[in-house]
Amino acid sequence: MKDYYQVLGLNRSASEQEIKQAYRKLARTYHPDINPGDKQAETRFKEINEAYEVLSDAEKREKYDRFGSDWRRYEQAGGPGPDVSGTDFADIFETLFGGGTGRRAGNSGFNVRMNGHDIDQEVELTLEEAFSGTQRSVQFSHANGTPRTVTVKIPAGVDTGNRVRVPGEGAPGLNGGNRGDLYMVVKVQPHPRYERRGDDLHITVKADLYTLILGGQVAVPTLTGKTLNLTIPEQTQNGRVFRLGGQGMPTMRSERRGNLYVTVSAELPTNLTASERELFVQLRQLREVAAS
Repeated sequence: MKDYYQVLGLNRSASEQEIKQAYRKLARTYHPDINPGDKQAETRFKEINEAYEVLSDAEKREKYDRFGSDWRRYEQAGGPGPDVSGTDFADIFETLFGGGTGRRAGNSGFNVRMNGHDIDQEVELTLEEAFSGTQRSVQFSHANGTPRTVTVKIPAGVDTGNRVRVPGEGAPGLNGGNRGDLYMVVKVQPHPRYERRGDDLHITVKADLYTLILGGQVAVPTLTGKTLNLTIPEQTQNGRVFRLGGQGMPTMRSERRGNLYVTVSAELPTNLTASERELFVQLRQLREVAAS
């Protein structure tokens, strides 16, 4: 008696979805239409179907988990047992892969319609492209070597890990099955100035000592290419963070935008003249007197 979990490459705690996914993957790999004349593949295909026929049925799986290789004897003790060898696996394929007819395992061949699998294609974007949206062209080759180009529009606001679905542009199906889908898996490259946290952007800008003490304005670049003037109040401390609402990344599911957080970094004067240094000395003395 074979271990059905080992046949599907699963552990005994596998979920219903994991069982289905493992079956789909293995069934495509060992399907006789893909391996014509390969007796080992045909045998493996039958084993996979037998394992799935039991583990996909909650009642049969419970008995198998409880009694192991004796589960059929237990089933027969309470009534007719399952005729695994006579199962019409075309019904299973019709349920999982979308229709079609088939001939029973053990006949000379199969005529099961199988939908094509999905294709993941990684695409790297700059932060500017993710901000404004862009497009990418992907080239595939047909079985006969003819190139096929698919141009995909990538919406503004995408982030690393997002998947952009292009229906019907995946792998072709078998026996009239539908093509799978193409998924563009986004990876946004790091930016030299901005740090992205969700829909918010963070940037550090420098401000001279006089602006921090006396107040003024500093220029803040944005991903739109425009520059915003940030007002700095008097006696602003080094490292203070200002929030510019609605100046962050766009979101894919609404018209709102994230925020832009600006950290002010003090830029101290260098190469002081003798007169400038003397003024700083006087300022320090004044502060010491005021503190005493």
